[in-house]
Amino acid sequence: MRAHTIFDSPIGLLTAVENDAGLAAVYMAEHKRRPASDALGECLDVSSSAVLTAAAEQLGEYFAGSRQVFSLPLAPVGSAFAHRVWKALTSIPYGELRTYADLAEMLGDRSMAQAVGSANARNPISIIVPCHRVVGADGSLVGYAGALARKQFLLERENPTRTHTEALF
Repeated sequence: MRAHTIFDSPIGLLTAVENDAGLAAVYMAEHKRRPASDALGECLDVSSSAVLTAAAEQLGEYFAGSRQVFSLPLAPVGSAFAHRVWKALTSIPYGELRTYADLAEMLGDRSMAQAVGSANARNPISIIVPCHRVVGADGSLVGYAGALARKQFLLERENPTRTHTEALF
């Protein structure tokens, strides 16, 4: 089974997708690599599914500033390597940043930074699996499927002392 719901957030409409195992995706409007609507399954009212309800509630708490860690059954679809990268992303603490090389080093091989970047770019569970916390080697904002302005918003939401005019490191 695959189903989805759409709800509003401070960064625009979000689409949460579930499969039989849990939350499979959270897409933003104009999200790169977003599948066609017919691939998202039936559109449900947010209250029709425990997983979708929990995702919407926890994201609402995140945007309100009362949640830093998510507690949801995650079930993204991807390769074994991508799953390793996505798991590493969840270990980046709220309000902190890492580079692609940092993540590659966490996975045991700093030379895998480009492969890590590719898997990061394919993360289907935006915000909850915090790919927005990954920046370029020089601290610059690079690559974000939901657009760099949203990435900047999320980073500033998590660490209000950081502004777009300051260096990120």
